[in-house]
Amino acid sequence: MTTSPLISVVLPVYNKEDYLPDCMETLLNQTYTNLEILLVDDGSTDRTPALCDEYARQDARVRALHKANGGVSDARNYGIRHADGEYITQVDPDDTVDADYVEYLYDLLVKYDADMSICQHRILFHNGKVEDFGGQGEKKADAEWCLEKMLYHDVIDVSCWGKLYHRSLFQDFSYPRGRIFEDHAATYRLFMKSRVIAVGFASKYNYIMHDVSIVHDSFSIRKLDLLPATDRMGRDILQEYPHLYRGVLRRRVYARLSTINQMLSVKGHDRERERMIAFVKRHAKEILQDPKAPKRDKAAVLALQAGYPIYRAAWRSYLYLKKGQS
Repeated sequence: MTTSPLISVVLPVYNKEDYLPDCMETLLNQTYTNLEILLVDDGSTDRTPALCDEYARQDARVRALHKANGGVSDARNYGIRHADGEYITQVDPDDTVDADYVEYLYDLLVKYDADMSICQHRILFHNGKVEDFGGQGEKKADAEWCLEKMLYHDVIDVSCWGKLYHRSLFQDFSYPRGRIFEDHAATYRLFMKSRVIAVGFASKYNYIMHDVSIVHDSFSIRKLDLLPATDRMGRDILQEYPHLYRGVLRRRVYARLSTINQMLSVKGHDRERERMIAFVKRHAKEILQDPKAPKRDKAAVLALQAGYPIYRAAWRSYLYLKKGQS
């Protein structure tokens, strides 16, 4: 692959000394070798900075970038600004990828003359269970198809990882600094900037479910950021694709249900909880009549209509049964 273009792999790294080695092993052994791997140390306070420097000394393809702590979005933006590759992919430093992750995405992008390519992912749980969202085949898609699938959590997700982007997509684009759920507030915009999107149905990215993560740790008020991020995404999509109204509404309801679920054992925040419950109830009929809405969404809406105590009991029973099956 001597004529293959340079591909930049951007990793925002903050206090990941326990996980970075596994991630880097999979990146350094990619079948696509014309890479630059940018380790963006976001002001880490553990041994992460030294690890980044060591990787840079060991492999000329690795660049260690050190900056003051500014959050994951700021680190992503910093890495993208310093990337030299014609194409850019992003990997979280506590995840891993298959050996042909980059090659698979690049081949898709070239085959369909696309601006972006996408692969599927697996979730690896600490108890050894694997949940694989992959399949077979591939598809040449446009932004509208991808957005609708994303709104229904079908094949396409909002994650910034598991995708390969032509660097031109990042012109006049940045991740929202200082927020969590930065991909909810940004990835859809990259879809909308893309002329062609190549979708591969094979899983090549391993999302590792650690005991603690931004998405799954204990509730904090910052997790309410999901609601305005989702609402803004919906408004932007409807400006260009008004016929995706049902999908946008489903995603907004899902954001409320997801946040309510994380607050089941939390005291306080009553006003925020009541607002979310009222939103779901107000749009319950539309969700129940939407043939594309997932069955779990509809079950949650029905339970919430019966009352919050019933909903809480039903969701806890669901989690118990799901845990018993793993």
